[in-house]
Amino acid sequence: MLLAIGCETESAGPPAPSASATDSVPSGIAPGLPPPGPGPEASVPPSAAVLTPPPEPQCPEEMVKVRPKSGAPFCVDRFEATTSDLETGAVLSPYYPPDPAKARYLADLWKDKTGTGSDLEKATRLPELPAWQRQKGLAPVARSKKGEVPQGYASGKDAVVACKNAGKRLCTLGEWKTACRGEEDRLFPYGDTYVEGRCNIFREAHPGVLLWEDPTINHTDPRFNLVRSPRGPLLRRTGGTPGCASKWGDDAIYDMVGNLDEWIDDDDGTFVGGFYARGKKDGCDSKVESHVLSYADYSTGIRCCRALP
Repeated sequence: MLLAIGCETESAGPPAPSASATDSVPSGIAPGLPPPGPGPEASVPPSAAVLTPPPEPQCPEEMVKVRPKSGAPFCVDRFEATTSDLETGAVLSPYYPPDPAKARYLADLWKDKTGTGSDLEKATRLPELPAWQRQKGLAPVARSKKGEVPQGYASGKDAVVACKNAGKRLCTLGEWKTACRGEEDRLFPYGDTYVEGRCNIFREAHPGVLLWEDPTINHTDPRFNLVRSPRGPLLRRTGGTPGCASKWGDDAIYDMVGNLDEWIDDDDGTFVGGFYARGKKDGCDSKVESHVLSYADYSTGIRCCRALP
């Protein structure tokens, strides 16, 4: 009887471990990267941010930025100041002091003094002082606007208050002269040599002579800045002398020489620039130091400065 003998399959032994990437690298060679697999994506560093410089500080709309050759830039009123009441915005008469008590006093004083001068004086009526401007509690604020009659009859103290109420201040002497001389640093706003008529100064007539036949008296007469000569008004409106412009970039400051004197920041009292009838030809160097801060007459006006915001 034949016995069936089963055929036994030959075993290949236990399976060999799979070769890793490390095992397959010859000795002495750094291993490569592991094979890709699930996991967080490699982070990509963001590109460098583009830095935008902050915008350059600008002056308020009614002011001009002055950039001195040394020192920080600052702002100066483009035009000589008019004044208005801080609370109501009502414009104050430029022919009386911006202080209501002084305005009341002069309005009453000059009612009794008119009619004793020249024929022109007798024919020239006093400007009206509005009843509301006589009220106590008015707070004058300086405004810089083209085409207005600038505020005369301002004391240095009035100028300090009016600029402060506008969020500004009086210019220092250095600031004022720098602004007046313009970017090209000239003695006059227009150049280094006096040119007759370019600024409203050294005019052909004096209001004291025309009204009172004496230039040394009655300087608080509210009619002085109403006087005209055959060549037109002695006091011009703001910006009314376009040739008298202190250039700064594509902008300009007007009438820093002539039209009205302007108070500066000096506790001892100083005003600069000259007014329309002043017989001086020293341009931006013109300076009067003989009056205290409480002094005021028809020729004394206001211009403000401020630091950049």
